[in-house]
Amino acid sequence: MAAKNYAGPALALSFVIAGVACLLAALAYAELASIVPVEGSAYAYTYATVGELVAWFIGWNLILEYMMGATTVAVAWSGYFEKLLHLFGIEPPFWLLNDPITAAKKAQELKLTPPTFAINVPGFLISWVVTGILLRGIKETASTNNLIVFIKVSAVLFVILAGAFYIKPENWTPFIPDPVTDTSGNTHYGWDGIFTAAVIVFFAYIGFDAVSTQAGEAVHPTRDVPFAIVASLLITTVLYIAVSLVLTGMARYDTLDERAPVASAFAEAGVGWATYLVTFAAVAGLISVMMVMLLGQTRIFLAMARDGLLPEKIFGYIHPRFRTPFRSTLLVGAIISLTAAFVPISNVSELTSLGTLLAFTLVSVSVFILRLKRPDLERPFKAPLWPLVSLGGAAFNIYLITQARKENLRAFLIWAVVGILVYFLYSRRQSRLQTPTQQP
Repeated sequence: MAAKNYAGPALALSFVIAGVACLLAALAYAELASIVPVEGSAYAYTYATVGELVAWFIGWNLILEYMMGATTVAVAWSGYFEKLLHLFGIEPPFWLLNDPITAAKKAQELKLTPPTFAINVPGFLISWVVTGILLRGIKETASTNNLIVFIKVSAVLFVILAGAFYIKPENWTPFIPDPVTDTSGNTHYGWDGIFTAAVIVFFAYIGFDAVSTQAGEAVHPTRDVPFAIVASLLITTVLYIAVSLVLTGMARYDTLDERAPVASAFAEAGVGWATYLVTFAAVAGLISVMMVMLLGQTRIFLAMARDGLLPEKIFGYIHPRFRTPFRSTLLVGAIISLTAAFVPISNVSELTSLGTLLAFTLVSVSVFILRLKRPDLERPFKAPLWPLVSLGGAAFNIYLITQARKENLRAFLIWAVVGILVYFLYSRRQSRLQTPTQQP
């Protein structure tokens, strides 16, 4: 979607821009993770170092980040699953494979009568499959995830190496298409489009944030978590840039399928056998992405519930047999499944990025404040050039927020206002900081 509608072949530059913003935030994350090696990600770090209100606001935005991120991936998984069915000659009704808005667009393209009802059944079902896996526990999840990650990374490397032989340099011309402004005031292509695309793809980097949500499960958290945060960011940035260059070189950017772009690029290049391989790998690989996002979401809920900011009977409940946050996992699975069933991918992906950007901004500011207030704290990992890293990271992330599409900025503002109201009407009154005599 970012390449097709906003950046063109210059999507590679969008990934560089997003990667720089993420690197600054990752260094701040790594420093806080070495000080406070507990589960809960940025929420736990700021709660322990800066205060409850900032921590709540970060946690509120991480809810948006992880739930909408998992929904985006569920819809993308559905797109590849649909492609897989087509490869084997299975053609279910399109109104069973798409949300109502997307189904109406497809009906218009096919010159059919718009369906009275449509639902993304694969997106709905995969959400519950992943939820069921996570309900079983962290050990089972880890073993499943390791296998899927191996398949996924192998497929990514295959796309880069095999796809490079089918690149047509003319598809990169113009590398930065001329800017166009739509009726909503959003700019497509040009440098403005590149920055908007950076916001759209930004959520692809939240994996390193997910690493920090599971510090409680790390063997040596003060050493392992900072290393994993920075290493995962650098590795994925290189892979993202390479894949974006290969795909936009294999196929014209304006012909890419928004829901299954890798498979569509190989199909357009006439490499049928690779389409099968890539589609199989994507169907498997995207499941691991959903696992990480749902796992991160429930761990943040758990941390917030233990501090009294969310109802502990729901979000803090641990299943006596599986030792997992059972009720919150079920709740998150239900929300994600329904959203994936009825909302198009374009409406959820950018909201994920906006929640991430604001969380990264507050983490960067927290590092700066903590360096001034508590210079005596032991820091196993120190962010280099910390004034530049913290303040520069905050400024960069805020700028990217301003480059989002106007309709998504309005939705994000509504989400932020609702979060503030929930805090002052419920969470602050139930907080263990405000009522320290209350026992868990």
